[in-house]
Amino acid sequence: MPNGVPIQRPDGPPPARLARFLADSGTDYEFVAPGLPMPTVAAAASAIGVPEAAILKTLVFQAADGDCVAAVAAGPARVDRRKLAAIVGVPRLALASPETVLEVTGFPAGGVAPLGHATVLPVVVDRAVLKLPVAWGGAGDESLLLRIDPAAIVRLTDAVVADIQADIR
Repeated sequence: MPNGVPIQRPDGPPPARLARFLADSGTDYEFVAPGLPMPTVAAAASAIGVPEAAILKTLVFQAADGDCVAAVAAGPARVDRRKLAAIVGVPRLALASPETVLEVTGFPAGGVAPLGHATVLPVVVDRAVLKLPVAWGGAGDESLLLRIDPAAIVRLTDAVVADIQADIR
């Protein structure tokens, strides 16, 4: 039985849709609202008192043909677009516009959850994410976080797990 608490009415905007998705999946989760915006990994980590590496960011990239992919990475790690493009089999990827992010995920940029998207979207999870015992990701807006087991993200999205971190030089 999930321990998550829906934060809005069931037919409401993105967080309620995400809560329904998680409840229906039987996944253990929790929404946390620290009471302040968390537009960055550092702000989110500080707000809930966890290391930056425990905060997930979900970025949406778009290929020239319009297809999108979600990339989930931990903490301050940067996503290597070349690695991600090779994994999904396209020549190159660009960061999707905020409008496209909202359209394909149902979440605004800055609050994208790693799962429960509005459309079927390929998801690639960085291998380092699975080393975390618990992770905190976006949950529909900049003032809300989702606590979840990283393995549940892979299971519920049928994600590809790969090294997508940019090499530090």
